[in-house]
Amino acid sequence: MKLFRRKSSGRNVPEIAAAMRSPCGDTALPNVMEQAEKELYDRLRAAVPIIDAAIMKIIRLTGGFKVICSDENVQDALDNFLDNVPVGLTGRSVNCFVDNFLDSLITYGSAIGEIVPDNENSTITGLWNGDISRIKISPGSDPFDRRYSFRQADGSLRTISHPERILYAALTGGHSVLRGLPSLSSILLRIYQCIGQNFDRAGNVRYAVTYRPQSDPGDVIYSRERAQQIAEQWADGMNSAKYGQVKDFIAVGDVDIKVIGADNKMFDTNIPVRQILEQLIAKLSIPPFLLGLSWSSTERMSSQQADILTSELEYYRRMLTPVICDIGNSFLCSIGSEASCRVEWDNINLQDESVLAESRLKNAQAREIELRLDAAL
Repeated sequence: MKLFRRKSSGRNVPEIAAAMRSPCGDTALPNVMEQAEKELYDRLRAAVPIIDAAIMKIIRLTGGFKVICSDENVQDALDNFLDNVPVGLTGRSVNCFVDNFLDSLITYGSAIGEIVPDNENSTITGLWNGDISRIKISPGSDPFDRRYSFRQADGSLRTISHPERILYAALTGGHSVLRGLPSLSSILLRIYQCIGQNFDRAGNVRYAVTYRPQSDPGDVIYSRERAQQIAEQWADGMNSAKYGQVKDFIAVGDVDIKVIGADNKMFDTNIPVRQILEQLIAKLSIPPFLLGLSWSSTERMSSQQADILTSELEYYRRMLTPVICDIGNSFLCSIGSEASCRVEWDNINLQDESVLAESRLKNAQAREIELRLDAAL
């Protein structure tokens, strides 16, 4: 079934691509992500909650969109398809597909999906988010065509027979946003582990009970028996505390009771932890206040951070727009329409509404003054 995309005629091979040809005839392409690397990023998100929270924030802040068809007569059919198209086993709507697609794009550096057709009815059955670690990409007949191979359970590769149904996108260089964070995260996890161990020692208090026999010959002779009695009574009192019973400990003689490690001070980990978190957040391009970090920040700084985040979200939108258009155009082709579609994203609003309204008012006033001056001249 030849729907979804219209193939162009033959193209000239660029000289750069021709120079990159290997003796075997294949163009050098970056290696596909291995399964071990994918598991590393998955475990990194599970081990460091702030990384997972930052990625989920980016996905939600990217915002919604509307697909506009050039033919108004099929706009309702397009909207109904995008709102109800099945995605995988449990999802529904193109928004669900885009969220999963963007999650893979940020976490692994690339994402892949598939448009699943119904060959009998010439319609689209649904959308599927693929596992990028099981896909190998190689050049097709010319440098602008891609061939996709799927790594099966036995390790063999099977070429996908309909590459026109594949939806693929990659970040700049095809590298994950999390690249470089495992080393920093390992240091952070070691610090947290040490903090937990120190609190186990401080919270689960251990005592040192010391009995010193006096110079009396009776104390010296029966010191072993008295030390054993003290140990038994102390153990009985500590066990009773587990069940809510309070028992006093009474001893005769020179008995000294100290808390083990009470003289040691806890290390201040605020500075090293913050330094590592600053590196993580700088990599993820998320303002700290969006993650609940109450670092010292002025109102002006928060506004600038919001503007920087807006540019980051616009970058992800540019990556997703062709994928969404491919889905919409594929549906239009499946119903026999020659129309095309475009994507209109919702406005990214990270600022206060009153500030935005005041800014629009000042721009309007400035424009009015300029028109008056032009008219006076």
